[in-house]
Amino acid sequence: MAFPESSRHYDIIPSFLYSSSLLRTGSYNTTDFKDSIINQNQNQYFSSTSASSPLVSFNNDGEGAKRRFLVQSPNEGARKIEMYSPAFYAVGAAGGILSCSITHGAMTPIDVVKCNMQVDPVKYKNTKTGFAVLLREQGAKGLYKGWAPTMIGYGAQGACKFGFYEFFKKYYSDIAGPEYAAKYKTLIYLAGSASSEFIADIALCPFEAVKVRVQTQPGFAKGLSDGLPKIVKSQGIRGLYKGIGPLWGRQIPYNMMKFTSYETIVELLYKHAIPTPKEQCSKPLQLGVSFAGGYIAGVFCAVVSHPADNLVSFLNNAQGVTISDAVKKLGLWGLFTRGLPLRILMIGSLTGVQWSIYDSFKVFVGLPTTGGSSPPTPAKIDDM
Repeated sequence: MAFPESSRHYDIIPSFLYSSSLLRTGSYNTTDFKDSIINQNQNQYFSSTSASSPLVSFNNDGEGAKRRFLVQSPNEGARKIEMYSPAFYAVGAAGGILSCSITHGAMTPIDVVKCNMQVDPVKYKNTKTGFAVLLREQGAKGLYKGWAPTMIGYGAQGACKFGFYEFFKKYYSDIAGPEYAAKYKTLIYLAGSASSEFIADIALCPFEAVKVRVQTQPGFAKGLSDGLPKIVKSQGIRGLYKGIGPLWGRQIPYNMMKFTSYETIVELLYKHAIPTPKEQCSKPLQLGVSFAGGYIAGVFCAVVSHPADNLVSFLNNAQGVTISDAVKKLGLWGLFTRGLPLRILMIGSLTGVQWSIYDSFKVFVGLPTTGGSSPPTPAKIDDM
């Protein structure tokens, strides 16, 4: 049975089971069969994990080769997912769901206090007061209001954010060509992250609208299941996307800073702080670099996107208000600083852990961690 050449990377059945001339003709001796299996064992698609676990089990008389053999599953070290294949982008999306839903869900108490500080600065004067007021009035449950739209919404956003970033980074590198992709890699990162976030925010916006209302308006709704229909009934689908403009204004600069600064910081760490090339570093060390680069990038992200974050919370909290109303109430200084220390703590930690989870997932499936090299080289025609 013949298999097309293009499918060899995805074969599940080892090739010696169906392509060996020894097996097709049926005329073979034990020595030839052993040699064939040993050669196949050295193939990159299914290398042996240890000297004590051969692909084929033989008796001393050699007759065992005719009766039975044990086929070892492919080694995890042998990459089964091609870089920049549909499966590769699917891994990016899955890793994005894990990293964003888990981290944003864990940060819900801080997010609740931050949002209330933004929409009611008189009542929630600072972080300490914010936690005290919420605990006194709503109890511990009040700190976890809106966890469902948070986890689902940011999970959807994470799938698009990371999956499409991997796609657009390769896409724009192919357009630029090898020379310009390396020369203008920062522009590649900026364009890829902006494009991916534009799509990601469309997925996030409805859940963000519900989340803010649930967290800042006591009695509005218990969570996603009753909050979403309530907004649709009173304002229609447009009510779910009322904050899409400020959300783009917050998230696109945030994501551009998040991915571009991360890529740059990780590259600098491998270049100046770590004497060993990335490919020779241990996986724990690489993941440590991912966290450090992500945390530093998160601090920059929080500062850049904070004014728009204040606007998103303010606009989603009340009907009929405008951006100018928010600026008048919060003031220009308040727009940039209200809740900023708490957000730096939140976003720095969140971004660092996100990159750790994302790259851990990539390592788990046999892919390299993100960053530490130039954008992907466009594929040559001969390689396709």
